[in-house]
Amino acid sequence: MDAIRTKGLTKYYGKSRGIVSLDLEVGEGEFFGFIGPNGAGKSTTVRTLLGLLHPNSGCAEIFGMDIVRDKKRILSEVGYLPSEAIFYSGMRVRDVIRLSADLHKKNCGQAARELCERLQLDVSKKVEELSFGNRKKVGIICALQHNPRLCILDEPTGGLDPLMQREFFNILREHNRQGTTIFLSSHVLSEIQRNCNRAAIIREGRIIASGRVEELSKTNAKRVVVHGEFPPVKLDGICDLQEIEEGVSFLYSGDINELLHELSIRPVQDLSICEPDLEEIFLHYYTGGSGKNDVSQA
Repeated sequence: MDAIRTKGLTKYYGKSRGIVSLDLEVGEGEFFGFIGPNGAGKSTTVRTLLGLLHPNSGCAEIFGMDIVRDKKRILSEVGYLPSEAIFYSGMRVRDVIRLSADLHKKNCGQAARELCERLQLDVSKKVEELSFGNRKKVGIICALQHNPRLCILDEPTGGLDPLMQREFFNILREHNRQGTTIFLSSHVLSEIQRNCNRAAIIREGRIIASGRVEELSKTNAKRVVVHGEFPPVKLDGICDLQEIEEGVSFLYSGDINELLHELSIRPVQDLSICEPDLEEIFLHYYTGGSGKNDVSQA
């Protein structure tokens, strides 16, 4: 069974684009990454899946349940961490965590205590006294303490220091090994590359690539570094051109024979052609890519 399945899911804010014809499949038990910069449609997707926004068209299911018709049943199976966690003022951390558990009608005391200890969270403080990072920790605990089947995390690491980020991902991997599906929405590409099995890239409200993380990096684009004279040339497929010391660096997705011909007639001192990392691939999709590249069957 798929944990998440969407077909043509579309959401507009008046005339402004949110997401358009989104087709997405996340298998149960996956650790899935959802990549895109701010404004690409990540949060709109998440909020629509959770029933916080009503879609204009298309459909979506979570564990086979319709996101509109079965909203309450879905929320009982899901842990959700919004990009900005906001709590009732005047409440202490322990009260917020207990309220979250009560909403799920579960006794989560032991799990909450363990998570608070691992994330070094003082439960006696009032929420308005917390830093942004500590508010994020409260949100993480509320999202995970009831051991959900699906955990949806929207930009989860903002405000967390590097040690807490590492512990946070240790916790997520433990839950994933126990069967929890993790849906991680982020613009931090290293988080996706280190932790996710599969990912999708969203651009201007549309999925432009999806598949296994290692396969997303295996496009026809190569990182080319040339030391020596390399004046501007008219070659299709060059993007992210950068001047470096005594040469240039660029992504190239054109005909490799044409590139080699251009290089053969110039005084090249040194040359390297290698596979780009995910961050460079992401940049390629956003500067030179167009249309959807689905490698999900690769």
